[in-house]
This record gives sequence, structure tokens and C-alpha cells, in this order.
Amino acid sequence: MTRATRPSRCPCSSGLTYEECCGPFHAGASAPTAEALMRSRFSAFAVGDAEHLLRTWHPSTRPTDLVLDPGTRWYRLDVLRTDRGRLLDDDGVVEFRAFHRSPDGSGTLHEVSRFVRSGRQWLYVDGDVGTS
Repeated sequence: MTRATRPSRCPCSSGLTYEECCGPFHAGASAPTAEALMRSRFSAFAVGDAEHLLRTWHPSTRPTDLVLDPGTRWYRLDVLRTDRGRLLDDDGVVEFRAFHRSPDGSGTLHEVSRFVRSGRQWLYVDGDVGTS
């Protein structure tokens, strides 16, 4: 993790502590659902964990490297809907809105993300993105 301190509350807005929620996924545990993976990926942006993002990105769409902007602070996640992506599904969709602040001001990212399960691991494939 590149940021010095881990948050006490999980950045994904679950209401749980980081250690109870996304921390285990950042440490290598597999997320049980597409939504849990998406939440852990948001938290990875929030805490600066590019390794987790790359590890959970489908090989067909994964970039070769990923540099996170240290000037952007991701602070809130709203999950708008999920389709499939549960324990027995092989694919899923999660729609969310993520809020951030940067030196340029505040903004939101709206995405409809697609996920697939490979074995026991959920992977992010891609998404349709809108920003404001």
C-alpha cells in the first residue's frame, strides 16, 4: 500500500472497518461477489493500492502498468445497482457513483462495470464511464 496510514472506516462506504471489509481483499483474499470486488477496487483507489487493481483486472483488458494520481482523494462510493455477480454466477454488472477531490476540484465518476468469475476469483473486465 502506498499511502502511509490505513483508514479506520472502509473507504467503500460499507460502514465496516477497513480490516473487516476491503482489507482482506487487498491482502490477497478473493472477493465472494462482483459487488465486493468492485468495492475493494474503489478502496484500492482510495488507499493507493495499484497492485490490487492490477491483480483483479481481467488479463484481456488489464493495462501493463497503473500509476495512481496521489493528488486525487476518493472519499465516497454509492452502489446504484447490481445485476448478477453473486456466489453462483459467472458474470455480473455493478453500477456505481464514486466521489473524489483533486487540486482541480470535486468530481464524480459514474460507471457501469462488467465482471467475470475465473475459477473462484472475480475479475473486473471493463465499464461504461461517465464523469462530472
